[in-house]
Amino acid sequence: MHPIYECMQYSIKEVFSPKLFQTLRGYTRSQLGQDTLAGIIVGIVAIPLAIAFGISSGVGPTEGLVTAIIAGLIISVFGGSKVQIGGPTGAFIVIIYGIIQEFGLGGLMLATVMAGIILVIMGLTRLGNVIKFVPYPVIVGFTAGIAVTIFSTQMNDFFGLGLTDVPANFIEKWLYYGSHFHVEWWSFGVGVFSLLVCIGMPYITKKIPGSLAAIILATAAVWALKRFAPESWGVAGIQTISDLYTLPHGIPAPHVPSIEVAEGETIISTIEKLFPAAFTIAMLGAIESLLSAMVADGVIGDKHNSNTELIAQGMANIVVPFFGGIPATGAIARTMTNINNGGRSPIAGVVHAAVLLMVLLFMGSLVGMIPMSCLAAVLIMVAYSMSGWKTIVGLIKHPNRDLWVLLITFFLTVIFDLTVAIEVGILLAMVLFLMRTNEETHIRTFHDEIDPNEDTESGQNLEHLTIPAGVEVYEIDGPYFFGIANRFDDVMSHVSSEKYPIRIIRMRKVPFVDSTAMHNLSMLIQRSHKEGMTIILSGVNDHVHKQLLQGGIEQQMDPHNICANIHFALRRAEDIIEKIEN
Repeated sequence: MHPIYECMQYSIKEVFSPKLFQTLRGYTRSQLGQDTLAGIIVGIVAIPLAIAFGISSGVGPTEGLVTAIIAGLIISVFGGSKVQIGGPTGAFIVIIYGIIQEFGLGGLMLATVMAGIILVIMGLTRLGNVIKFVPYPVIVGFTAGIAVTIFSTQMNDFFGLGLTDVPANFIEKWLYYGSHFHVEWWSFGVGVFSLLVCIGMPYITKKIPGSLAAIILATAAVWALKRFAPESWGVAGIQTISDLYTLPHGIPAPHVPSIEVAEGETIISTIEKLFPAAFTIAMLGAIESLLSAMVADGVIGDKHNSNTELIAQGMANIVVPFFGGIPATGAIARTMTNINNGGRSPIAGVVHAAVLLMVLLFMGSLVGMIPMSCLAAVLIMVAYSMSGWKTIVGLIKHPNRDLWVLLITFFLTVIFDLTVAIEVGILLAMVLFLMRTNEETHIRTFHDEIDPNEDTESGQNLEHLTIPAGVEVYEIDGPYFFGIANRFDDVMSHVSSEKYPIRIIRMRKVPFVDSTAMHNLSMLIQRSHKEGMTIILSGVNDHVHKQLLQGGIEQQMDPHNICANIHFALRRAEDIIEKIEN
């Protein structure tokens, strides 16, 4: 076999190796029983969430269920985690609602497919591990912001306001609520009852999800009221899913919705406008799914394949829109439900999808009877769980910089939108990393001797290292990149070349250099030649030495002036001084 082909095979297997095919080797009947039971339970848990997320996103209950079925199946079959459960999540509600308002369902489909393609590319280019480096304050900030936004979207149904064309903007939405506020008391009562059931159920039993119990009890109560209560009671004002949506029996046939193109624009310009939203969906899906997989790893003692997971998430988001579905990702609540009930392979996720399919095929009429205010209560609880207020309180005790990053991301998510928050959050992550790296890199200057208590490259325990007259030693401790390169230039420029004609740059603790540092070093060497000053490099490791060679630095200076350690560098300086004096 050709070596290049072998290398390509290894690379493909590394980035795309579904866990299903690994776990099927040696799969036992007892594990099948555990996975089936876990899949049934998590499927039941997913019913109210899938319906609620679909409705709150601006589509409908069918679209939420279809997404959970198709995306859940694809993510379980092709994903890089043994226990990940995929489907619609609350994090997408805000971004989906905004896309539909501006571009329609066709625009949502296009943005979701674009997001899927971005996720596949991220997986193929091995960016799965990079996503994990998004700082925790950024994640907490936009997750809490999403929670507040979800909460605000539920007021219409929770109070039975019956408003249409509610603005998407957070501030405008609340102003609209305020100017049109009234209470439909039966809907409000059902919402409060459902909320109390969600809150109280865990204290009674943890085997039945509070959201499922609330939906069953509230639906039964509303059905009884509408059937037996007198008309004078006004129970007809309680809106149910079937009052607003038509529920088909089965998976819709694949189709391509028409994409609304504004007058004077082309499909290309529409794609350009949708790209920021698609990028946000991709980033949000990647972060949420990989965080969910990481948490699951810690519980079951396994290690997921991040790149495979991203590819599977991308595949799901490419396929789902053609069946009317919405963006999907790994759902941490459903994944933990799966784990806690014995699920240990992707078979549980497949069973979960089958359960939801049975609901869509045979229980459409029952789903249509669910009160809208009950679903609002379920989503209010989802928002509370997402808010992470305890984490925010804990972060207040952390460095002020982390808290400011969290608050900025939070307010951007709430006041503007998730697209802005994701972009600024990633930018903040980069700035935060650079600032901390910059703080960790130190520049020290030595004139007469080097601290005898320091470790040396050779490992010798010397009494002292004497620096000859006319020689100055600079030590860079940490990465030598653009922030440090400019600071180092400032330090060097304040010293007279007449007093110190020889300068040793000690680089034993420099793991890498970037292009800015290379450029600045090159300019320093050129300036030194003009001023009659000699630059000596000390302790350059092999990696940095290779970079200096590729960047042409070594060709600009005497090769003897690149020394293995400080001892050789000081000896080289003495030789140069001796030649100058003679």
